[in-house]
This record gives sequence, structure tokens and C-alpha cells, in this order.
Amino acid sequence: MLALWAPVGLYMALIFWASSLPSPPSPAQVGDKVQHFAAYAGLGLVTIRATAGGRIRGLTLAAVGLAWAIAAVYGVTDEWHQAYVPGRTSDIADVAADWLGAGLAAVGAGAFGIIARSRRGPDAH
Repeated sequence: MLALWAPVGLYMALIFWASSLPSPPSPAQVGDKVQHFAAYAGLGLVTIRATAGGRIRGLTLAAVGLAWAIAAVYGVTDEWHQAYVPGRTSDIADVAADWLGAGLAAVGAGAFGIIARSRRGPDAH
């Protein structure tokens, strides 16, 4: 259980740390919304791994939906947190980018699970 959820907690801690900085590190020529999208796609993936129990068979609609919901709610709390960090602002468009990133990860993982199970048969792990 710890091996599944520790990466989620660490990833969230990394996002929290970056959100606590007045001017977080940023790759050159990458916009704020792209950074939010990518960060939350990553959070979505590690959360999907946890909700699926680390197994392809576990990539169910419920596991994917729960992972998206966890990442989406965390995105909202992250923006609320940023509202109290000097030099940072809270932006609904950032929340939308967070939700879209996590959602794309969820859809991609769900599709991967369906394809992987269909290729391996009903006993796929």
C-alpha cells in the first residue's frame, strides 16, 4: 500500500513546495498553463497507478475516475494555497489546466488498460 501511495504523496508535496515559491522554476518558453497541464497529468498518472493497485487489471472506470477526482481536488486546493503566497495569484484557468491534464492522463490510462487487457485476455495482470 505504501509503495502505491507514497509516490502520490511525494508528487503532491513537490507541487505544494513549488506553489510556495514566489517565483517557481520554469523551463524557458513554456507557458504557465502548459506547466499546470503537465504537472497534473503527472499527478494523475501516479494517482491512477495507486487507485488501480499497480495492476493493469485495476485500470477500471472507477479507479480512473477516483484518480482524476483526487488530482482535480488537489488542483483546487493548490490554487487556494497560492492565493496566500506573496507574489503568487490564484487563477481559475490554472484549475482548468490542472483538471485537463489529470483528465487526459485518466483517459490515456483507461484506454491503455482496455487495450492491454484485450491483448492479454481476461486473465491479464
